[in-house]
Amino acid sequence: MTLVQLEYLLAVDTYRHFATAAENCFVTQPTLSMQLQKLEEELGVQLFDRSRVPVRPTELGKEIIAQARVVLAEAKKIQEIVQNQKQELAGELRIGVIPTLAPYLIPLFITGFMQKYPQVQVTVQELLTHQIVEKLNHELLDVGLLVTPLEDKSIKELPLFYEAFVAYINASHPLAKRKTIDPDKLSLEDLWVLNEGHCFRSQVLNICNRGGKAMAAHSGHFDYKSGSLETLRRIVETQHGLTLLPELSVLDMPADKRKLVRPFQEPQPLREVSLVVHRSFLKKKLIEALQQEIIESVPEEIRNRKKEQVVAIR
Repeated sequence: MTLVQLEYLLAVDTYRHFATAAENCFVTQPTLSMQLQKLEEELGVQLFDRSRVPVRPTELGKEIIAQARVVLAEAKKIQEIVQNQKQELAGELRIGVIPTLAPYLIPLFITGFMQKYPQVQVTVQELLTHQIVEKLNHELLDVGLLVTPLEDKSIKELPLFYEAFVAYINASHPLAKRKTIDPDKLSLEDLWVLNEGHCFRSQVLNICNRGGKAMAAHSGHFDYKSGSLETLRRIVETQHGLTLLPELSVLDMPADKRKLVRPFQEPQPLREVSLVVHRSFLKKKLIEALQQEIIESVPEEIRNRKKEQVVAIR
């Protein structure tokens, strides 16, 4: 049994296709298949059900794959020991970030981080929460930037800051006359929300005490389903109603748009923004450096805010 064989084993489990797994391991399919066959012969068990499309691990194969992940993670720590001794931060850092954070948070820290650590190759993917967790579990990402708590035992959460929700209200709406917003005054008939699958949608509906069940606002023949907060913002400006936005998204708004922003009454509803990693995560020094850079990049008011009324994401 070799580490290379275990890497091929995990690749097939990740991609559920021998040709794709071979391509991502930079070997030919016959080479990968032969090595996996040798591993199965040595263990005396079948690891994959090849009669199914896509291929699936057998029940025993699932247990062996889980242990293979542990073995490979421990082996990679040897490289980390050497890098830590050299006191250098280098290599690839693969980050997954949710769409309601990416356009507002990434620009705050990414330039400073890359200037401080020029030997680090940063790759960023914009993904939904469940996709980030899945890729962390399959070692296709090193770290995620998302909203917590997830209550997932496979994931370790590193809270960064607490961001307030704000209301963005069309100037003709009755609530636009108020200085602060009471969540009990929000009507789902006037509220524009994101599509299903976004944790931000669930939080918005929880703020409204609706338990996550609602359709987007619509008027007459106009019904718009969106995965973009910026699109919802423009609809509020040009049509009617209101939407909720994260605090970071309104920091750089021009003065005329800021007039449409209203904070919530105290205690303000908050979302907990965190770095998340797999329980057996690697690249600890890199992730610690990323954590520090993000915290230093957010405005002091947000950075120093205490954990109070955090809105559930389910």
